[in-house]
This record gives sequence, structure tokens and C-alpha cells, in this order.
Amino acid sequence: MNNYNVSGKINAKKEAEYQVRQESISFGINKDQDQLPNPAELLLGAFAACCLKNIERFSKVLKFEYEHAAIEVVGERQEVPTKLTTIKYVIRLKGSNINVDLLHKNLQKFGTIYNTLNESCSISGEISLED
Repeated sequence: MNNYNVSGKINAKKEAEYQVRQESISFGINKDQDQLPNPAELLLGAFAACCLKNIERFSKVLKFEYEHAAIEVVGERQEVPTKLTTIKYVIRLKGSNINVDLLHKNLQKFGTIYNTLNESCSISGEISLED
């Protein structure tokens, strides 16, 4: 079993951040801090990172090469009670010898963040190949 550690701090009405390893990530706590990501956007960012990391991982396992991959993620938020209800994504991939269906099944089956969020909300998406 793996454990992950994150710590965080907040100064009242000013700033907030959390630390992961040697990195600090600031996030918004007020509406006037709209230049900073909010916690829901950070969660969607973790989802995107999970998918992209696993593309790299499965490129070795499934023996395909890719030049680049990009993902767009949209989360829908319910107001009462507040929660994400839906996550939709599109992955665009440029490469060769890619079995897109098998890659997609592996992303859905073995993504830690993907599986965690899939327990609490609806997730749907697609992978498309670029020319």
C-alpha cells in the first residue's frame, strides 16, 4: 500500500497553499482571487495529471509511441449539497501503433484518481488521434 502526504496552510482572508514534496501550490479562497485555481479546479487538475501520467505509463506496457498528448476536462458542480456530479474529458493523442480502445480501458481501470472520483460522480470521455 502506498501513502501520500500533503500539508497546507491558510492566512485568514489572504492566502492559502499546500505543499507536496518540495513544491508549494497556491489556491484561491476568495472570489477576488480568481487568478488562482480553486479546490475543485485542483481536483480536476489531479484527474488530468492522472490520465496523462498513465498515457506515459501505458505507452511502455502497450508498446506504442506518441509525440504528445493533451487533455481537456470539464467538471459540473451541483449546488445543494455542493459536489462535483459529472466529469467529462477529451484526450487528443498524436502517435503511432496506438490501440485507442485498449489504452482507454487501461486509463479507466488503473487510474488512481480516475477510480477514486468514479466512485462519487459520473465520468465520461474519449480519446482521439491527431494526424
